[in-house]
Amino acid sequence: MRKVLNTLVLLTIIVQMNAQQAGEDELGAWYMYFGTNKIAERFSIHTEAQFRFYETTSNFNQLLLRTGLNYHINSNAIATGGYGYISTDGTFLEFPGERNSKEHRIFEQFILKNKVWELLFEHRYRLEQRFLDFGTRNETQHRARYRIQVTLPLTDIFFLNFYDELFINLQNDLFGQNRLYGALGIHITENSSVQLGYLRNQFSNAVFDRLQIGFFYNPDLRGVFKKKKNTSK
Repeated sequence: MRKVLNTLVLLTIIVQMNAQQAGEDELGAWYMYFGTNKIAERFSIHTEAQFRFYETTSNFNQLLLRTGLNYHINSNAIATGGYGYISTDGTFLEFPGERNSKEHRIFEQFILKNKVWELLFEHRYRLEQRFLDFGTRNETQHRARYRIQVTLPLTDIFFLNFYDELFINLQNDLFGQNRLYGALGIHITENSSVQLGYLRNQFSNAVFDRLQIGFFYNPDLRGVFKKKKNTSK
């Protein structure tokens, strides 16, 4: 428990230190849901919803909805193809001069996992094709992303999670953004958990500090699909 308390204190200090350097004055928040649901031996469905605010409980900035079909090559390798819908208020510093935008996004993704001692590593490679509608004009953009994530179990209930993710534009300026994240995770049940963390989101001309609350729910749905299949016979 002392490790858990020390971690919470450390995260609070990091937030306070970086908030003074942020390109945006307010400390924002992202409220997120993630699900991975097995539907067959090698297939699962990814579902995701994110609600992003420029302030912790007000000034709504972005809605992100994403889904995909995962193919589990083995327990340590997953390939995914999917679609995302993103609605953004572009009147803030991140997109100066732009108004609200809507984006339809297709993505391809590959995840590799490995374990070193007690550390669980995850490498995520993602390509995105972005179809943006700014109201008065449309754009098509392409982007590559790489995320390295490290998870450290503390007890059977508590764990730490860290990642760094780099965004590379495949047109115009090469650097898109970088996200540095640290969180305390809590296993609620065997297939659900919550993470309370901090994200430092750096763009070329601004830095944003974001609190994050993420809920993860990963029930196995193979029994449900099997039951429906048997009922239909």
